[in-house]
Amino acid sequence: QVQLVESGGGLVQAGGSLRLSCAASGRTFSSYPMAWFRQAPGKEREFVAFITRSGGSTVYADSVKGRFTISRDNTKKTVYLQMSSLKPEDTAVYFCAARGGWSYDYRPSNYDYWGQGTQVTVSS
Repeated sequence: QVQLVESGGGLVQAGGSLRLSCAASGRTFSSYPMAWFRQAPGKEREFVAFITRSGGSTVYADSVKGRFTISRDNTKKTVYLQMSSLKPEDTAVYFCAARGGWSYDYRPSNYDYWGQGTQVTVSS
């Protein structure tokens, strides 16, 4: 089992940057592919980025490609989301999630463990 805690959210102006962190507890963090999702008010939770267990491969939603970077440090049991060139439409609660399977998946229902979320607000 894995417990996840996000941090690093906040208020930033359009064009600015933020780095989110997701710290995991448990001995098997490196065995889980990880992802970031986000949910804006009144909208469904949507996929943002995915990273494999080793960190060797990543997948991004088209809306964030070229602006966001997902990474992980298995020695620190932490996954990161570096966000740059932020836009007001990036405003949402951001969640990290761990997947029990090994392959890429963009569907929230296929992730087994979730953090509580961290708010990101981008002002125009």
